Amino acid sequence: MNKQSGFTLIELVMVIVILGILAATALPKFVDLSSSARAAAVQGVAGALSSAGTINYAQRSLTPGSGVQVLAGSSCATMATPAGLLQAAPSTTYTYTTGAAASGVLNCVVQDQTVTTISAVASIPLIN
Repeated sequence: MNKQSGFTLIELVMVIVILGILAATALPKFVDLSSSARAAAVQGVAGALSSAGTINYAQRSLTPGSGVQVLAGSSCATMATPAGLLQAAPSTTYTYTTGAAASGVLNCVVQDQTVTTISAVASIPLIN
């Protein structure tokens, strides 16, 4: 007598159903990663601009005349260039809007041009 072994059709269908359920629950998490990545990138650019402003403030405080002069009316778009505070050329993906200067700080809004709802604020200390 020849006895064959293997999986039955019901077992194979159950495995496919379970894999389908797992894929349906995991897929939305992976799809949403792109917006999270964009938000993190905008926050990273804003953080870099804030850090560069703080380093500039310290350098200019120690050695007057060095570094970049940041006044209340300074343009955030200029501050985000190599002539300003950042070392690298700014990405064309972001816009830099100058906000109101408050309590010795210039606030710059960094916004993603592709998804306008994603933005972050960079605070740059003012110094003559």
